Parts: sequence; structure tokens; C-alpha cells
Amino acid sequence: MKTAWVFPGQGSQAIGMGSDLLDLPEAQTRFEQAAQILGWSVPEVCQHPDDKVSRTLYTQPCLYVIESILVDLLRSRGQQPDLVAGHSLGEYVALYAADVFDFAVGLQLVQRRAELMDGASDGMMAALLGFDADQLAEQLRQSSNVVLANDNNSGQVVVSGTPTAVEALLGNVKAKRAVKLNVSGAFHSPLMATAAAEFETLLQTIEFRSAQVPILSNADPVPTTDSAEIKSRLSRQMTGTVRWREISLRLPEEGVDRVVEVGPGKVLTGIIKRTCPGLTLENVGTVAELPQ
Repeated sequence: MKTAWVFPGQGSQAIGMGSDLLDLPEAQTRFEQAAQILGWSVPEVCQHPDDKVSRTLYTQPCLYVIESILVDLLRSRGQQPDLVAGHSLGEYVALYAADVFDFAVGLQLVQRRAELMDGASDGMMAALLGFDADQLAEQLRQSSNVVLANDNNSGQVVVSGTPTAVEALLGNVKAKRAVKLNVSGAFHSPLMATAAAEFETLLQTIEFRSAQVPILSNADPVPTTDSAEIKSRLSRQMTGTVRWREISLRLPEEGVDRVVEVGPGKVLTGIIKRTCPGLTLENVGTVAELPQ
């Protein structure tokens, strides 16, 4: 039986996430290590009653740290994936799980990514559920100021662009639901080009190792273990579409029959279920959900 581990990104965070990890010595070590790098406490931010954890600056490092701890705990119980993938920010945890870089290096990358994305204020994102695909394609063709940011599955996408262009698209595409996302900028669009260029200067100083298991990237859902290719794909990620629907479809093609979502919430298993109903889907978001 082939198993894929998948890692959720921004939007899966919740107040109180990771609180059940605090009693575990190996998790405490990671939280302390993270505090030295970040200059603030992940557990404190996650417990903050004002939903501090939902500000991009904090969301991304908090998710990375908690998901990485869950990876460590799965490994310590003898679990290993045959394939990994992560949704947007989750791709960094996938790379950690595949041993492309160590915990501290990944967190430094994520911290810088979060700072840059938190500061990108010009733009807007909206999710469309149960939409007219032809209308959407036509609207995206007509405007260069709005793009497909997340292609999650056939019934759920996220668009990203200038507020005017996003509002116009929402007015012209029939959908069961359209939800404006509470984010600071137009993530996964050309509007992130300046932030992506700044991030690139840090990325190029980091040495990537060959992946221990194949990675399906957001920018290219074809499995690879090549370190240079993985870095190239990651550098395109901030401005490019998250091709999650194609990642989902690729899993059974690669012989995967079991998918474990490692991290808070059940967003990805929910999305994959629609695309690949035949896969066994599991969630490990808490200590209680870890295999004994």
C-alpha cells in the first residue's frame, strides 16, 4: 500500500491548535527552537484569543512548526510516506518531510515568506464554490488583472488579483457561493512578483538536498526528487497557481491508495475526496490521531 502525506496551508489554522503537543518533550524542544528563530512563541500566538494566529505573519510559521512536529511524531512511530505534497505554505512542510532541508532552515524560509506576503497589501482573493466553469474561464481570459490562484478541485477554486478585477469577475460568474478571503494581498498572482523577487534572494542562499521521497509541487504536479528542480518549482510558487486538482489526480496514477493529511483541520482530505473518491483518506492533526 502506497501512502502520500499531504500538508495544509493558510486557512487551516485555528485558535488553540497544537495545544495538545505542549506536554511532549520532543515538541517542547521544537517550540523552543522556533522561538529562538522567530523571536516569539508559537504556542502563545496559537492560544491568543484575538485570533492572532490568522494574521499571515504568524499563520505561516505556526502551521509550519506544528505540522513539522507532527511529521517528527509520525516518524518516531515508524511511519514514512512514499510521496509528499503540500498546499501553498504546506509545500515547505512537505520538503521538510522529504528531508530537502532541516527544520530550522525551513522555518527561516517560511518566516521570510510570511513577512513578505503579510506586507503585500495591494490585492484581493476570493473563493468560488459550485461555479460555471466556462464563465470563469472566459472572465480569466478577458482580464490580465485577475488569475486562478488555487485550482483545488472541479467545484472549488480561488481567484486572485486587483480588487476591481476580482469584484468584476465575481459579478460575472454564476456560483453557488463566492467568499472573499481574509488575506492581506493577492497571493499566487503576478501581484506578488516584488515579494517573490525579494524571497528569491534568500532562497538562492539555501542548499537543498535531493528529496528522500518524490514531491508533487504546486507549480508542477509531476513527481521529482531533484534538488535543483524542487528549488526552481518553489521559486515559482508565490506568483503561480496552486495546482492542487492535478496533484490529487496524480496520486492514484502514482499508485497511491492512502492519503494522510498531516496538520490541523480536514481541508485537503475534503478537497481530494471530491477528485479521487477511491482513495483511503486519514487525518493526523492532533496527538490523539497519531498511530499508536
